[in-house]
Amino acid sequence: MQRGKIVLLILLVIFLINGNGFTQERPSRSTEYAAVQKKLARGWNTWNTTCVLSHALLPHGLAINLQFKDNDPAGEQFLYDALIGGNPETEIKPVAHAYDGSYTELELHWRNVHARIQSAWLPLGDFVVLITPLQAAPKPPLLVAAAGMLWNRPGQVSLINNNMIRATLPETTISIYCTRPPQTDANVPLISPYLAMPLDIPAGISTGKSRTIGDIITIIENQRNTFNQAAQEYGALADVYKALQTVTGWNTIYDPQNDRVIVTSSRIENRKRGGWSLSGWDAFLAAYLTAIDNKYLAYANIREALNQKTTAGFVPGLVQGNGYTSGDRSHPPIGALTVWRIYQKFREKWLLEQTFDELFAWNRWWDIYRNYDGLLCWGSLPSNTAGADAVQADRTAALMESRMADSPVYRDVPFNETTQLLEVWDVGLNSLYIADSKALWEMAVILGRKSEEKELKNRVTLYQKNLDKLWDDSTGMYLNIRTDTDEKITRISPANFYPLLAGAPSEKRATRMIEEHLMNPNKFWTVWALPSLTGDSTLTAGDSSQIHISAPFNLLVYLGLKNYNFTQAHKDLAEKSKTLLMRAWQEKNYICEYYDPQTGAGIETGDCFYQPSALLGLIALIEGGYYKNPE
Repeated sequence: MQRGKIVLLILLVIFLINGNGFTQERPSRSTEYAAVQKKLARGWNTWNTTCVLSHALLPHGLAINLQFKDNDPAGEQFLYDALIGGNPETEIKPVAHAYDGSYTELELHWRNVHARIQSAWLPLGDFVVLITPLQAAPKPPLLVAAAGMLWNRPGQVSLINNNMIRATLPETTISIYCTRPPQTDANVPLISPYLAMPLDIPAGISTGKSRTIGDIITIIENQRNTFNQAAQEYGALADVYKALQTVTGWNTIYDPQNDRVIVTSSRIENRKRGGWSLSGWDAFLAAYLTAIDNKYLAYANIREALNQKTTAGFVPGLVQGNGYTSGDRSHPPIGALTVWRIYQKFREKWLLEQTFDELFAWNRWWDIYRNYDGLLCWGSLPSNTAGADAVQADRTAALMESRMADSPVYRDVPFNETTQLLEVWDVGLNSLYIADSKALWEMAVILGRKSEEKELKNRVTLYQKNLDKLWDDSTGMYLNIRTDTDEKITRISPANFYPLLAGAPSEKRATRMIEEHLMNPNKFWTVWALPSLTGDSTLTAGDSSQIHISAPFNLLVYLGLKNYNFTQAHKDLAEKSKTLLMRAWQEKNYICEYYDPQTGAGIETGDCFYQPSALLGLIALIEGGYYKNPE
């Protein structure tokens, strides 16, 4: 043990001398990836991360923002912007969103405004919005369609003859019309041109030419039917697929800072963090999710996650638009695992050629900076970055690297300030690392990288051998072990099943893990699965509040089950995951970050429209045979 501490201390000194490797390298875009972004960054869509009522046109930056004035005699109010779940006084129900914005639908409830808002674009580029009041108000609210240029893009927007708006852009001119004579209201608090109408009957906005409300309704219905018909390819899982596409569509944004389209986890988080944020774990999971039928968004998230890599070699846990990077820590190693699976689906070799070196450097980083006597531990090194969480090189930061910061699994586990590691050999981390290394090994074979292939083969062999030390035969489970006391931690989470993903246990061991623990109704196989801690664990009152269901854990356990001949187990887990997702979706069209394992309800104190949680539905689509390779 003492030898390991000395080695890690030397590595820490090297890390600090070299400025901790925080500096980010943003490689220039390859021809292939430039084509991906060019395909994505075009047309009308809800690109503006700050408001779901804003529709923007790329690449120009022209925006039409829908805003509302509540004419309540007791006191007028003005709604400038809105996010899903961003304000308890503004309820947004996200009904539908095609990836490319060709059709979107939501319901807005704010004060006396109760409206359905639908948008669609035509193949030649024209755009329409239909706003339908769902409830009459004593005095109709005012609908305001304001136009302007986003992101300081060049262009001039003018009100013409008080009944239309003209946007003069560097390469084109776009006219914006409304379906009713605009109303003049001197009390609208805007400084940009706008068209205003009382919202007592359906109202429409169109570009290109003036259209009647009937014309707009026809366009909307056609695009709505196209959106729904595409989902029918998924049979009985059509509604699950629509939920997946909708949460992805609403969380797909344009980042003008880096001229890119990305899928983010949450617009609420984006607004707090400088317009965008990328979590290493979430970005790769988002890529895996969207790859079911949109390889361009999948490729974009893979590339942009790797573009955040530091010169030390690791992908940070979080990077934000305001300049903050978690330069002290990474996130669970699933990058190569997701890239390899996406490659298997689309078979485009350039994806491997342009990601292998970065993924390999990240893989090596874990072995260098998180290895303690042959197995990995979560950690956090001192960093010259200062961020919103204001933690580094301590226990809290190391737990954040695990993506299980609240878990009672780590209760009482200390942080070693000498090694900068949490004092635990972690089953989940080491299993993910083996699975990630195996995926890289497969990539190296395809690419003919003989030296790296040999290194990865040796790494897999060594870590699989050492993971065997964490098997506890009396329990029938792999257990975390304290590195300071050699104590076995008997509290079990879904991460303890990750050895199945790595293909590490024998059939005999896998059978014990699944039959005695996973499918035990007193442990994990509850009505709502999988709880983040086994149901028979001894908990304190504080611990109980931290038990929840998280979609990524369900997915990784499911993929592990698929490695073994436990058909009923992965079939049942897929059904449980789908049922959990669709309950909250059918009630409020919410997809929550966490779910209550007792009731199955979404925990709305977290994020209620969190893109990675759609993985619950992806599990069902994989089980249904819809995540297929082209051949």
